[in-house]
Amino acid sequence: MKSKKNLVLIGMMGSGKSTIGKLLAKKLNFKFYDIDQLIEEQMNMKITEIFKLKGENFFRNLEEKVTLKIMNSNDSVIALGGGGFINDHIRKEAITKNETFWLDWNLGTLINRIRRNNKRPVALSLSNNELKNLVVKRSKYYAKAKNKINCEKRSKSEIIKKILNLYENN
Repeated sequence: MKSKKNLVLIGMMGSGKSTIGKLLAKKLNFKFYDIDQLIEEQMNMKITEIFKLKGENFFRNLEEKVTLKIMNSNDSVIALGGGGFINDHIRKEAITKNETFWLDWNLGTLINRIRRNNKRPVALSLSNNELKNLVVKRSKYYAKAKNKINCEKRSKSEIIKKILNLYENN
């Protein structure tokens, strides 16, 4: 495989970045980093607690530091948090030095997936309409990724196969 760039998975919360990322890393024999998980380990608290006790600004600053450090590693699959790619520094680093993959789903599918999980601090207090607006707003940033994977009606293995095909041919 000629490309040794990291694979950076982006997309809304609930899009499968962590699940797909772990499977991809195993297949490529790469390291896997879940940014939200790293932050939780570093802070010894859940993301929801960080938001509640320290605020979103604190979280976003920490997210930037952790993400930029991890992106300097090699042979890695990195799952960004849902809001990570909105950050200019993270986005620039991801696009210029890594291979970016947007895991895209239909709006209805995303909202259902987000609603089934109570660990999403940004989404917990939002109505479906507000959540829809958040998806639309973030999608403008996600669209800047080099690769867009339409995940709807695809199995995990089909999504991984598609990502690997694009990665190996870049």
